[in-house]
Amino acid sequence: MSEDLHAAVAAGVFGAEENHRALLQSVVEVARALFRAKASSIFLLDEQADELVFEAVAGEGADELIGKRFPSSTGIAGWVLVTRQPLVIEDVAADARFGREAAESTGYVPKGLMAVPLLHDERALGVLEVLDRPTDTRFTLKEMDLLSAFANQAAISLDLLQRARRAHAALADDGDAALLARVAAKLEQRGEDDDDTGSRDAALQLLRALEQLL
Repeated sequence: MSEDLHAAVAAGVFGAEENHRALLQSVVEVARALFRAKASSIFLLDEQADELVFEAVAGEGADELIGKRFPSSTGIAGWVLVTRQPLVIEDVAADARFGREAAESTGYVPKGLMAVPLLHDERALGVLEVLDRPTDTRFTLKEMDLLSAFANQAAISLDLLQRARRAHAALADDGDAALLARVAAKLEQRGEDDDDTGSRDAALQLLRALEQLL
């Protein structure tokens, strides 16, 4: 719990899960618009369950897919996650890595896609996909650079989301930690309201001392 709470406080993520989810949603919506795609999605790797989870979706399936899970090795998303390599496929039906059964279970089977791994601090956190661009559009290296920029932003957001969720889970069963959490939340609010970094750093040191005591 201690490491998780420190991480949450340091990253400014305590109590901000909805903000991180909203940022992930904005990433898929902008990616879909820029690439003129029918859909875009972000998968989060649930390491404990060894599953990929739809965390944000824009376009086809947006209303039904959030929270849907499948094994982390499934299909093209699973391949991109494991290999940590981006992938562009114009005809997924002709690719042996494509998981048709998993795609059909979502209610939408794409014809083509671009996928990039979401990497942060050498960890593979998930996958960003863009599905079914216009058929008259040829993929370029510039587009890959652009998609990689979206992936970098999404990876940061996923990391913060995971930290917030770990902190929440740890605090749920610990009364002393809940007290520290309220102090941490106040410190984060103070950090947003003023520029007195010296006093805020001193307060964080006090928070760490309190945590050790408890």
